[in-house]
Amino acid sequence: MRQGSIPGAHGRVRPLSLLGDPVLHAPGAEVTDFGPELAVLVEDLFATMYAAHGVGLAANQIGEALRVFVYDCPDDEDERHLGHVVNPRLVETGGVVVRGPEGCLSLPGLEAGTERHDEAVVTGFTVRGEPVTVRGTGFFARCLQHECDHLEGRVYADRLTGRRHRKLMRQVERASWHR
Repeated sequence: MRQGSIPGAHGRVRPLSLLGDPVLHAPGAEVTDFGPELAVLVEDLFATMYAAHGVGLAANQIGEALRVFVYDCPDDEDERHLGHVVNPRLVETGGVVVRGPEGCLSLPGLEAGTERHDEAVVTGFTVRGEPVTVRGTGFFARCLQHECDHLEGRVYADRLTGRRHRKLMRQVERASWHR
């Protein structure tokens, strides 16, 4: 991305992978090439995330099995956090565990109370291969954990058990987008 450009302005909106697509259930591959193709992928991720009105998007959600995600997400104090992480690692979670509503662009229109820590730290790299550390609290911490889960082949529904899981799966079965 060029310095000062709006993320996604030069990207193309790609189709979203929906729950049931195998790419969502396999860990993403490490990025080894920090060349122009990676920059294009990050731009496309931003464009797709904005078009779908999301706050985060992982590469496997657009069919690319690579360890990359983007975000434009507020925290609980309404401070905006904007960026991307290549080869992210969730290295720390802390604070209290909060059950809160969580949705996903790969399960459009649905949400369920999901437990997440209210503090998270992710390390990784920028699109240029520079090391980066991202710290989040509140809703932004939830976003970071959610996107890291995607790159490990998990969706938030995988974190649910019992009644919550059964209820969400019934909603999935009735959803117009479900195969």
